[in-house]
Amino acid sequence: MARSLLYALGGAALGAAAARAAYNVLTRPREDATAGRWTRKNHRGEPITLLEGPAFVAGAGAAAALAPGLPPRVRLAAMLAGAGSGALGAYDDLYGTTSSKGFKGHLTALAGGEVTSGAVKILGIGATGLAAAALVSQGPADTLVNGVTIAGAANLANLFDLRPGRAIKVGLLTGGPLLVAAALRGAPVSAALAAVPLGAAAALLPEDLGEQAMLGDAGANALGALLGLAAVTTLSRPGRLVLLGTVAALTAASEKISFTKVIAGSPALHRLDMLGRRPADPV
Repeated sequence: MARSLLYALGGAALGAAAARAAYNVLTRPREDATAGRWTRKNHRGEPITLLEGPAFVAGAGAAAALAPGLPPRVRLAAMLAGAGSGALGAYDDLYGTTSSKGFKGHLTALAGGEVTSGAVKILGIGATGLAAAALVSQGPADTLVNGVTIAGAANLANLFDLRPGRAIKVGLLTGGPLLVAAALRGAPVSAALAAVPLGAAAALLPEDLGEQAMLGDAGANALGALLGLAAVTTLSRPGRLVLLGTVAALTAASEKISFTKVIAGSPALHRLDMLGRRPADPV
């Protein structure tokens, strides 16, 4: 257990330090042609940078490469899951359109012969999820379950990145117990895997809550994929199947209902969602 805690602290510290360093470098004032490419309007209509996402991907990737105690295959799986999903998310951030929305919308468009940026992301994250899973799984069936879970977690995390700090809070609330479970089990590899993205995400939370930056698809997809990878290396097979079913159910529900409306309608969830955020604009 002591070694698990040590690896967790090391992974979290590396993730936090690397993400902060990457964010500081990426957000330095620039005047070149790409200066405004990563700027978008948030839910208030105010300008906000998406560079938090690349900073998270870079920080988590560097931490995964350097974190103590990770076997080579696990280290490679983490770098592949984070960088792959992050790169595909960045592609959608920069070149995505709103002609099709949601998982169903992009796949329907693809079936009709239209290749949307969202479809590229869905298929690409599915492929990188399976590739990462193949490095840490036992047999084809295990690889399939783990790969779909990693890809599904990447997509699900992105569905929460609609308000300041929400995706990171969801990541911390789901990844935190996973980290504790790994530490209590004396599983240092799983503890380090969970700690890396949690440390990187927590380090970027102040800018996210302050409405200066947001994860975007790049950061949210990478956060979900890395936590998904940590989960499939920590949970038993029944636990992984339950997790896969939960991810699938929430993804399907998102096609019909708004998570934002559900959160706003629950006093407890609304208080948690608003924690650390600016008050809502007066109507």
